Amino acid sequence: MRILHSCGHVLGGTLLIAGTTIGVGMLALPVATGPSGFIPSITIYLACWLFMLCTGLLLLEVCLWMPKDANLITMSEKLFGSVGKNICWVIYLFLFITVMIAHVVGGGGILSEISGGSLSPAVATVIYVLLFSPVVYLGTHSVDRLNLGLMSGVIISYLLFIFASFGSVNVSLLAYTNWSKAWYAIPILFTAFTYQVIIPTLVTYMERNVKKVRLAIIFGTTIPLIVYLIWEFIILGIIPVEGPGGLIEAGQKGHNAVMPLKQFLNNPHLFTIGKSFAFFTMTTSYIALALAYLDFLADGLKIKKKGFKKVGLCLAIFVPPTLIGLTYPDIFMVALNYAGGFSCAILFGIFPPLMAWIGRYIKKYDMKKRQLFGGKPMLIMLVAFVVIELSIEIGKLF
Repeated sequence: MRILHSCGHVLGGTLLIAGTTIGVGMLALPVATGPSGFIPSITIYLACWLFMLCTGLLLLEVCLWMPKDANLITMSEKLFGSVGKNICWVIYLFLFITVMIAHVVGGGGILSEISGGSLSPAVATVIYVLLFSPVVYLGTHSVDRLNLGLMSGVIISYLLFIFASFGSVNVSLLAYTNWSKAWYAIPILFTAFTYQVIIPTLVTYMERNVKKVRLAIIFGTTIPLIVYLIWEFIILGIIPVEGPGGLIEAGQKGHNAVMPLKQFLNNPHLFTIGKSFAFFTMTTSYIALALAYLDFLADGLKIKKKGFKKVGLCLAIFVPPTLIGLTYPDIFMVALNYAGGFSCAILFGIFPPLMAWIGRYIKKYDMKKRQLFGGKPMLIMLVAFVVIELSIEIGKLF
C-alpha cells in the first residue's frame, strides 16, 4: 500500500490496479488471440476490457453496501448465503491453483531458455520454485522489496523490446483474419484483465471515496489495454499465425508468446530482451500471487502464519503446482484457459452482476450508490456474455 500514500490516491490506485492486471496472462495473449488475426483480436480485446470494467464497477457498488474490510467471500455470504460462500471459496481455490501451475511451468520454461538450454525445463522449474518460494515465506516486506526491482525490470525490458522490435514488424502479417476463432481467446483475456480482487482493498485504503476509486478503476484498466494492444501489434507483426514455429503451433505446444520469437528474429539481443521481459513479468506476478494464496489459505483454514504451520502452508502452496507442472510440462495455456474460462468468468464475470441484482432489487440496498448504468437489461447482458463463454468452454471439453 506504500504506492497509494506516496503517489496520491487516484494515481496510486491506478498503478495498483494496472500492476495487478498486467501479469502472466500477457505472455499468453498473442498465442490465444493470434489464430483469429490482428483486427478480430483488437475487437475481442475491447469487448473483454469493457466487460471487465463494468463488472469492476459493479463490485465497487457491492463494496459500498458492505462493512469495512469485507472481501469477496464475505460479500458472497451476505448476498448468496452460506452456499454462495462455499462456492466462492472453492472457485477461488481452483483459480489460485491453476494460475500457480501456469506460473511454475512458464517460469521454468523461461529460466531454461535463459540458461541457453543447459538447464532442462524440469530442472529449471524446480530451481525457479526454490529460488522464489523463500521470499514468500519471509513475508510481505521481502516481497515488496523484491517486487520493486522486478517491476523496474518489467518496465525497462518492455520499453526496450517495443522500441527495438518495431523495425522487425511485417505489416502484411497483420492482414490475416479468422473471425470464427476470436471467441476462443476470451478465457485468456478474462485472466489478463482480472483485477477485481484488489477492489475491496482499494475501497478501504481510499477511505471509501467513490469518485476516486471509480477513476482508479477506469484509468487502471485502460493502461493494461494499451500495453496489451501494443504487445499484440508487435508479436503478430513478427510471428506468422500459420506454418512452422507460428502462433498456432506455439499454442499446441503450450508455449508463451516469447518462445517462437527465436525462429523469426535475426537479432539475438532482441530475443534476449524478450526473454528478460517474460522472466520479469512472470516472476512479478508469481510472487504476488503466491503471497495472496498464502493469506487466502491461512484465513480460510484459520491457521496462523508462524513457525511450522507457516512452513506447512508454503508447502501446500508450492508443492502441488510444481508436481503438476513437472508431470504436464505443456500445461501453460491449458491452465490459463481453465483459470480464465471458469474461475475468473464466474468470480469476476457472473458474481458481480448477480450480487448487484440481489442488492438492488431484492435486498433494496441504497440505489444512490449505483455505479453502472443500464439497470436490469445491462445486468442481464453481462450475465449472458459469461454464459455464452462458459458454454463454449464446456463445449470444448466434450
